[in-house]
Amino acid sequence: MIVRYVCSPLAVPDELSAVRGVVFDCDGVLVDSLDANRMYYNLIRERMGLLSMTPEEEEYVHAHSVTKSMARIIPPERLEEAEAIRRGFDYRDIMPYVYLEPGLRELLVLLRQKNVRMGILTNRTNTMDLVLETFDLSLFFYPVVTAGRISHPKPCPEGLHRILAAWELSASQVAYIGDTALDERAARAAGVTFWAYKNPALLAAMHIPNYDSLRQCLRKALPDPGA
Repeated sequence: MIVRYVCSPLAVPDELSAVRGVVFDCDGVLVDSLDANRMYYNLIRERMGLLSMTPEEEEYVHAHSVTKSMARIIPPERLEEAEAIRRGFDYRDIMPYVYLEPGLRELLVLLRQKNVRMGILTNRTNTMDLVLETFDLSLFFYPVVTAGRISHPKPCPEGLHRILAAWELSASQVAYIGDTALDERAARAAGVTFWAYKNPALLAAMHIPNYDSLRQCLRKALPDPGA
């Protein structure tokens, strides 16, 4: 297993050639949605007469499911009120503040050319399809596992186990790209190799500074179909 390797096309480990599937987190990995998430939850708090989230709360909601996020930032006795406000929002109004990560599409095209399967495991609940539709990414990913489609969201490994079963691949053939401690813990619990995206503080087999570097590494490492 690669240990704390910083992705660079100048030194490509042989282990990368064994990858047959890559699972992506969504927020902070497929898209930059930090501002959008901050706006979304602060609008709910604002309509309730509450102050904006603290930096710690902003970090929490960026990684966790909407159910856990609401429980974290809303007083328990006002959760029903907050849910009613949230249901009245149209997430499409937030999408202009969500940005595709640079170099992602080119990476996905390469993985498809190399016959590497691609899936998504995210703690988003019901907005993942909208993200994929907005950026025209739906055809790249199967399966797409959200917090609303499993019993236990990350850091539970249930979602990764479901993807491994759908692909009929072993954990040693799959890597999970994430950017939070929840992603790291889910990968470790599932026995899947963890690649950290833009977060050097995580314990990961590989650290990815940007998708251009990863694409160049995988172009060298992955065998061509039929080779």
